[in-house]
Amino acid sequence: MLAALSLFAPATEATRHEAVTLIKDVRGIDWLNLLETWGLRLLAAIAIFVIGRWLVRRLSNALDRVLARANVDPTLGGFLRNIAYAVMLVLVIVTALTALGIPTTSMLAMLGAAGLAVGLAIKDSLSNIAAGVMLIVLRPFRAGDHVVIGGQEGIVQEIRVFQTWLRSFDHRVVILPNSQITTTQIINYSMLPLRRMEVSVGVGYDDDLKLARTLLLQIARDNPLIVDDPAPVVRVMALADSSITLTLYAFARNEDYMDARSQVVEAVRDVLTANGIHIPFPQRDLHLHYPTPPPTNAS
Repeated sequence: MLAALSLFAPATEATRHEAVTLIKDVRGIDWLNLLETWGLRLLAAIAIFVIGRWLVRRLSNALDRVLARANVDPTLGGFLRNIAYAVMLVLVIVTALTALGIPTTSMLAMLGAAGLAVGLAIKDSLSNIAAGVMLIVLRPFRAGDHVVIGGQEGIVQEIRVFQTWLRSFDHRVVILPNSQITTTQIINYSMLPLRRMEVSVGVGYDDDLKLARTLLLQIARDNPLIVDDPAPVVRVMALADSSITLTLYAFARNEDYMDARSQVVEAVRDVLTANGIHIPFPQRDLHLHYPTPPPTNAS
């Protein structure tokens, strides 16, 4: 028992000596000066953060109003406002940390390395973001446009940072990744005010070709949804097997295109038929041949 106590005695004495030394060191610290120095730094950092955050909000709201007065697209305006807010807030945080006495150089380097690693992990999402920025800035289409993108046709509902939403004409929602949109063909029917229709019809070889052309032009001119400039024209397009193909080219406003085309197609059938112009349709003649039965030998 005495031997065991003798073994622990040196360690206990050393621990006591270290504790006494630590107490003396703590008593030797100028707590008032330390409190004044770090307290003022902490207050300055908090003040910079609070005031800076307030200023960032005010500036981002002011930027939003300026973009709205400049008639900037709402999607582009919101995106620029969010980017400006994030950048200014990061500057405020870095300034507050610098005022607190924390070195920000190594922190920024560490954040940059972490950002690089995260960027490599989510590179597909970043490509969608980059493509979304391109769509917002270049604006090949806007919300409400009638487009065909990668074989998908519909009305653009919303252009988001990651995706673009289309509403098809049978009321389906088609969601397309932005990175795919920038690498495929885009057909925008709404970018120009007018859209051309092509109505083809076949007339018989025995019919009056000039009369058929005159009737087609008159149909287009009598329709109030067809514009006069560019003027409608009729062209002979092909000499088919059983008919001569005529094509009527006429322009209508985008919002009137479907109604105008439907009315023209209906009028073509009625007017040509009423004026004795035949519209041939495919026919097939079926000839049945019955084999002659072999003669029977009378016994």
